[in-house]
Amino acid sequence: MRRFVPLFALLLATTACGGSERRSEENLRTMDASESNAANDVVMEASPRAPGIAPTAAPGVAFDYRYAFRLPSERIAAVQEQHAQACEKLGLTRCRITGFRYRVVGDREIEAMLAFKLDPTIARQFGKAGADLVDKAEGMLVDAEINGTDAGAAIALANRTEAELNEELRQIERQLARPGLPGYERARLQSEAQALRQQLRSNRAGRTANRESLATTPMAFHYGSGELIPGFDTRSPIRAALAQSWENLVGGVATLLVILITLLPWALVALLGWWLVRKLRPRIQSLGVQPETAEA
Repeated sequence: MRRFVPLFALLLATTACGGSERRSEENLRTMDASESNAANDVVMEASPRAPGIAPTAAPGVAFDYRYAFRLPSERIAAVQEQHAQACEKLGLTRCRITGFRYRVVGDREIEAMLAFKLDPTIARQFGKAGADLVDKAEGMLVDAEINGTDAGAAIALANRTEAELNEELRQIERQLARPGLPGYERARLQSEAQALRQQLRSNRAGRTANRESLATTPMAFHYGSGELIPGFDTRSPIRAALAQSWENLVGGVATLLVILITLLPWALVALLGWWLVRKLRPRIQSLGVQPETAEA
C-alpha cells in the first residue's frame, strides 16, 4: 500500500481546480511528477516484469495506448477494480471509463478489458502506474502498443484547405451576384457552390475530430490468465500448433480404440468359427470315406 501512494501522487494532486495562483499549482504538479517518476524508476529496477514503455510526449501528436497483462485468474477482477478506482479518483474531466469486459474462456481462463479516455498530460504516468499495480498482484506486462497520429499537421492542413475553399466560394458568390446571368450559368455556379459548402463541412468535421484526439488520449488495459495473451495475440503460434497436434494424436488413438472395441466381438466369433472348422474337418472327411470302404 505504501508503494501504491507515490505512484498516484501526480494523478491525485493534479485533480485540484485551478485558481488565481496558477504558477504555484504548476510548481506543485512538477514536484509531484518528479516524485512519482522516481518511485516508478525504483519499481522498474526491482521488477523487470513491468517495464515502463511509453514515448516522449510530442506537440500535436495524438497517442493511443494499449497494454496487455497476464495475471492469476483469481486476481484479475481485483486488479481491474483497482484500475477503475484510480480513474474515478481523477474525476470525469481527467479520466473516464469508456469500456469494460470480463468473461471466462474455457474452464478456468479469464479474459477482461478496461478502456479509458484520459487527459493527455497524465496518460503516460497512468499507464506506468497501472502496470505497477499488476506487478504487485504477481502479474506481468506481456505486450504494449503505443500509436501516434500527427493530428497537429492534419489540423494545419485542414485550416489551409478551408481558407482555399472559402476563397473559391466567395468568387462563385460574386459571380452569382452579377445581374443578367443566364439561367444555365447560374445553375452551374449554384451546383459548384453547394459542392464547396459540402467540402467545407467535411473538412471542419475532420478538424474537429483531430482536435478531440489531442484533447483526450484513449487507453485500453487487456487482462488474461493462463496461456492467454490478451488483446494482441491469443496464443503463442508454436505452442498452439503443438497443442493441436497432440489433441489430434489423442483423438486418432481414441477413434482407433472405438473401432477395435466395436469389431473385437465379431473378430472373436470369426476366429472361433475358423477354429471349429479346422477341428471338425478331419472327422467330416473320415465320415465321408467310411461308406466307400464298406462297399469295397
